[in-house]
Amino acid sequence: MKRKHKRLSFVLVAFCLLGSAAALMLTAFEENIVFFFSPTDIVEQQKGADDRRFRLGGLVEEGSVDRSGGETIAFRVTDISNFVPVQFTGILPDLFREGQGIVAEGRLVNGVFVADEVLAKHDETYMPPEVADALKKSGQWKASEPKTEY
Repeated sequence: MKRKHKRLSFVLVAFCLLGSAAALMLTAFEENIVFFFSPTDIVEQQKGADDRRFRLGGLVEEGSVDRSGGETIAFRVTDISNFVPVQFTGILPDLFREGQGIVAEGRLVNGVFVADEVLAKHDETYMPPEVADALKKSGQWKASEPKTEY
């Protein structure tokens, strides 16, 4: 075998190995990727109906929190246009309350979002961008003044 053919063989093997490694990485990312949807996305387009994990973001609807199920808490997440019922078993974050922006991660089961994790906003200025856009479109947006005190 000529030196030129050996070099070409080495380059082809290297490209095959690199391509295989890239394919394995992309497959692993695809299995672990978590999408973000608003309640309107879920209601109108039936997002999450394929039993994949995703994130649901919005505001906890006023008067919707039901703690009568023991450790299981039921509430509704809204973006003013639509709402999605949510069930969560566990301890909610301290900042969780009605009218508060949250992001929940879980699956949609028979029209109810079963959350594994609930995250509340971390300060007065945070809100998921999709929820802020929905509030602006509906005319419910209440922009607060940024803090100037230090």
